[in-house]
Amino acid sequence: MRPITLLTHMNQGNAVLVGSEMYREMMKISTEAMRITAELNNGYHTPEKIRILFSKLIGETVDETFRLFPPFYTDFGKNIHIGKDVFINACCCFQDQGGIQIGDGTLIGHQVVLATLNHDFDPKKRKDIIPAPIQIGENVWIGSNSVIVGGVTIGDNAIIAAGSVVTKDVDANTVVGGVPAKFIKLIETDRSNE
Repeated sequence: MRPITLLTHMNQGNAVLVGSEMYREMMKISTEAMRITAELNNGYHTPEKIRILFSKLIGETVDETFRLFPPFYTDFGKNIHIGKDVFINACCCFQDQGGIQIGDGTLIGHQVVLATLNHDFDPKKRKDIIPAPIQIGENVWIGSNSVIVGGVTIGDNAIIAAGSVVTKDVDANTVVGGVPAKFIKLIETDRSNE
């Protein structure tokens, strides 16, 4: 089985059953992610080398405007898609099997967790994996120590306050915060150039 088959399966929201061929393929990709992140996280690398390693990790070339401060952690890597001029600060954890899309100009603070997997409530099926994507729009700012769960879409220009747990979609041009995250205010934009 090629990874694209597994990605297609997960991107359609289909469960990955423990012990299945899909599960074994996911574990192989996870092993590769551990190897690449170990290289990324051990020692100093130039920004260019970081982009090369991150591109290898996700299986597609990131733009030269992409910036990352290691360490960075992921248990899969192949379902992360990054726009231009994205910044990811240190100690972030991306569980990306369900798919993570990050729009242009997004800023992600220290220790942010993006978690796209869940488990069945039925204890007999608890080890099965249920994927759901995270969609992050353009020019989003996610504050340090925030957690975004699978199935959430964050609209363009939104701000996630530090320490928030985002369990529902976030409208564009809004600030949310708290546990669980709730609407705080609208973002007023500068219209002096219009």
